[in-house]
Amino acid sequence: MGGVNVTVVGMGADGWDGLPASSRALVEDADVLLGGERHLELVHTIEGQERHAWPRPMTSLPTFLEQYDGLRIVALASGDPLVSGIGTTLIRLLGTDAVTVVPAVSSVSLARARMGWSAEESAVVTLVGRDPAALRREFAPGHRLIVLSSDESTPLTVAADLRDAGYGRSLLTVLGDLGDSRESRTEFHAGQTAMPVDLPRLNVVAVEVRGPGKGSGVVSWAPGLPDDAFEHDGQITKRDVRASALSRLAPRPGALLWDVGAGAGSVAIEWLRAHPLTAAVAIEASSERAARIGRNATALGVPRLKVVVGTAPESLAGLAQPDAIFVGGGATAPDLLDLCREALGPGGRLVVHGVTLETESLLVDAFHQYGGELTRLSVEHVTPLGGRFTGWTPARAVVQWTWEKA
Repeated sequence: MGGVNVTVVGMGADGWDGLPASSRALVEDADVLLGGERHLELVHTIEGQERHAWPRPMTSLPTFLEQYDGLRIVALASGDPLVSGIGTTLIRLLGTDAVTVVPAVSSVSLARARMGWSAEESAVVTLVGRDPAALRREFAPGHRLIVLSSDESTPLTVAADLRDAGYGRSLLTVLGDLGDSRESRTEFHAGQTAMPVDLPRLNVVAVEVRGPGKGSGVVSWAPGLPDDAFEHDGQITKRDVRASALSRLAPRPGALLWDVGAGAGSVAIEWLRAHPLTAAVAIEASSERAARIGRNATALGVPRLKVVVGTAPESLAGLAQPDAIFVGGGATAPDLLDLCREALGPGGRLVVHGVTLETESLLVDAFHQYGGELTRLSVEHVTPLGGRFTGWTPARAVVQWTWEKA
């Protein structure tokens, strides 16, 4: 964007009075001062300086900034501008060389200080502009969470989600206006009858997750969640073979998965649960199952899952290049496996499951032609036979072909 350069100055809730002299000088020397309306109101009028609130919608930000090309631009932000802040947005848009960040003490640091929690024993989750369901991935007994709120309604939303997942005993501490003279602290349990009112708009929620959990609330990050953690109509990759598939797909931060013929979406959902920076697209021909996939993703804390309703290979056109592809159904569709192999980037991984003789034959041929790993998975479970006797009942065997692109 030409000569557009921005200095982002972090500001505490105490505003101008809390800024060090060096940060004040940056603000006073700016030709243009940008920020949220609340931030701009905290700074006294400076003669000859333009000041503007951020444009709405923020998608117009590139055009908005171009008008100030060549001028000294300072943007105000809360605390550390790189903690769920405008600093990250500007760097993605302009690049690191065009953005200078001058942080203040972040709300996360202040919240940990107030709670006496170390960085090593607490996780940070931002719900600013995000689906609150994303927090559900973090629910586990004994886990400590620092939740960045969107507004005053966030604490009660968090409490409701904890309660629904069987963690009603969890303790929530709402820390309002951290670092300001109006700083407040409100504690309550997720399951209590009377909820607090008049919570501050600017707040951080510290959560101590307590309780046994229930249903899909009792889950781990290890692959192979129980089948009943998902809503499904029988079209689901069962937990034992799902764990095998995920170990071969190898989720990692920043990697994108295509889950083709997603069924209940279990593979894509567990891929996303492996790390907050993973991404996934579930492709499913049935609109009813696609809706079910969305519900499963929300219930299990990964509402960022993208669901595409359509058949493969037609619906794969235009999707971002994947790092891994799982084909759980429909592998015999003409040219599908060739398209998947070609779509992968270098080092990409393809895992295909087959339960029919036709699909098995296809995968055997693919193994002989392209190499990889061919595995036959047979799982048996103990079931009652009548009276006091039990016996092994085999599930349908699954042939699994794994291939990695050189």
